[in-house]
Amino acid sequence: MSPDWAKSFQDVPRSHFLPDVMWPHDMTTGLCVAVDKRQDPQAWQRYADSDDPVVTQWDDGAHDGHEPGKVFSSSSSMPSLVFSMLADLDVKPGQRVLEIGTGTGWNAALLAHRLGAGSIVTVEVDGAVAARAREALERFGLPVEVVHGDGFLGYGAGAQRAPYDRVIATCGLRKVPFAWVEQSSAGGVILVPWGTCYGPGEATARLVVAEDRRSASGPFTRPVGFMRMRSQRFVRPRHDEYVPAGAEETADTSFTTLREAELLGTGGFDVIGFALGLRVPGVAHTVDREREGRRAVWFYGRSDRSWAVVVFRAGREEAKVYQSGPRRLWDEVEAARRWWVEQERPSFNRFGLTVDADGGRAWLDSPDNPV
Repeated sequence: MSPDWAKSFQDVPRSHFLPDVMWPHDMTTGLCVAVDKRQDPQAWQRYADSDDPVVTQWDDGAHDGHEPGKVFSSSSSMPSLVFSMLADLDVKPGQRVLEIGTGTGWNAALLAHRLGAGSIVTVEVDGAVAARAREALERFGLPVEVVHGDGFLGYGAGAQRAPYDRVIATCGLRKVPFAWVEQSSAGGVILVPWGTCYGPGEATARLVVAEDRRSASGPFTRPVGFMRMRSQRFVRPRHDEYVPAGAEETADTSFTTLREAELLGTGGFDVIGFALGLRVPGVAHTVDREREGRRAVWFYGRSDRSWAVVVFRAGREEAKVYQSGPRRLWDEVEAARRWWVEQERPSFNRFGLTVDADGGRAWLDSPDNPV
């Protein structure tokens, strides 16, 4: 940890902002188990001090009890990730910061410890989450302004603190709103977890606002995984709407020598899925569980009913492909992977993003080289 943040992390413990009942998330198994401070204070403190992400709300607050809910909807990120993003944000004394996604309030508290509570505005879409964070911040002596509202709009109208020198989002986005650029100062930094609809893969984009404040651009820094902004949540395609009974019998078939690992990579933070999402727009994919040496990977067109599936089987040199619809989705995916290899398998930090009033555009190595 760099010296400029060490004292803040020492003086502002995450434990102060966590609820009595929480669900530490095991990154290896994907499982969450409830820990109750009143029943097992030592275990609760151990997880509070760990480098594990902790789920603090399920199902937008509709969940009750100790058993995990269906979808986690608010959390406290891994401290190592919190530090890495704050380091990328690179705040300076006297700067004003807008945070999108208050969560527990811990991230806002760390910023307030460095810059002063009056320099931070944080926006939270969930009223109950915002109220708990506001109370925790005030109880800790860092009365940051917590706004209950839609962070996609930023917080500029009537706010005396805009333009902001830094904007940081703690939720995943598929579209960065131009309002954040408009509410930033020239040379300001916008740090946002960003990805495509291809899958859950995301990376933090560090965008620097242009002098004319008409755009912001910069490279991706590292792979991350965040809950998505509620207005941009991924809706999983309904398989039966794309592939009704008997559809595979009439689909076009072919074979590929591409291996499963060459398509999927080695884990959730592998760059291959991120790169494919950039090259194959408007396509979502899902990966079936392996069953008896067989795994199917499905692709669904978001603007039509095109679909494709590649079926990998253990011990076989070729995998069978089925595809149907106006788009040849597997052909597009295979071509995208060839492009990635031809570009010498670029990692996250060779890709970048530019945002302006017309939307967002990803690029490789330079804004002049769109993906």
